[in-house]
Amino acid sequence: MNPPGTPYLPLDPRGFRLAMGLRPLELSRWLEIDEHRTDELCQKADLFRERRDAVLAVRDAGEAASQELLGEVVRWFEENAPTIQLPIDDSEHPLLAASRLAQEDFCVLVKSDTWRLEAAAVCFPSRWSLATKIGATMDEIHGPVPLYDDELAQPTNAFFDRLKPDRSFWRLNWTLLDAPDLYQPTSTRRPPSGELADWFFRVERQTLRQLPRTGAIIFTIRTYVSSAADLVASHEDFGPLLLQSLDTAPVAMQEYKGWVGVADRLRAAITNE
Repeated sequence: MNPPGTPYLPLDPRGFRLAMGLRPLELSRWLEIDEHRTDELCQKADLFRERRDAVLAVRDAGEAASQELLGEVVRWFEENAPTIQLPIDDSEHPLLAASRLAQEDFCVLVKSDTWRLEAAAVCFPSRWSLATKIGATMDEIHGPVPLYDDELAQPTNAFFDRLKPDRSFWRLNWTLLDAPDLYQPTSTRRPPSGELADWFFRVERQTLRQLPRTGAIIFTIRTYVSSAADLVASHEDFGPLLLQSLDTAPVAMQEYKGWVGVADRLRAAITNE
């Protein structure tokens, strides 16, 4: 199905699953463009002007990869969206310039002692702060995620070590929040306030590719937000699938995501319709 507001509905009929869920990516689909591009790029411009230190961070080890990333972004637009104008200010940092072109956020990971986040332009975070992640390892970045150390740390690190420029991947992530704003840096994990009409289904389409020259890995995040009530009304299987995911999520994950008690409130809302 194609829900309004997002082309993706990553709900597993088997219930909640903590998994990498990687799929092969054709580079022609590395980035995505839709009718919200102008608005989202304007939001980025405002954030770069008003909260630059909160949304842009670059360490020395990320400089070369940032320059290569800009070249790859420009090349992608030239090959896949040639009618779009690409205004680039040569005085700006290349990572900032790249972010001004695409709706995606960009994270640059470079291998030293291990893979570390050495540069990032993240204008649309989902309840996390870039300042707490820059320079961190993969394990440190995901440290707060319940069960990550036990189930995903080893396969994630092994995947990063095996990734090559000729094979890229993508995955989907989702959560339920009580605000539609793309910029949500607050880390408080509270349950969504209000009822179903006040909730929003937030999907992140994430891609992973290795740059051919520097060997850095680029992690992109494209965020889509839809009204949960609209999805329930428009698609008969959305409500039951969402309820199944909430019901089967481990308690620690419910607490981390801010989902405690949400399943019962959703069940009541669906039942009363």
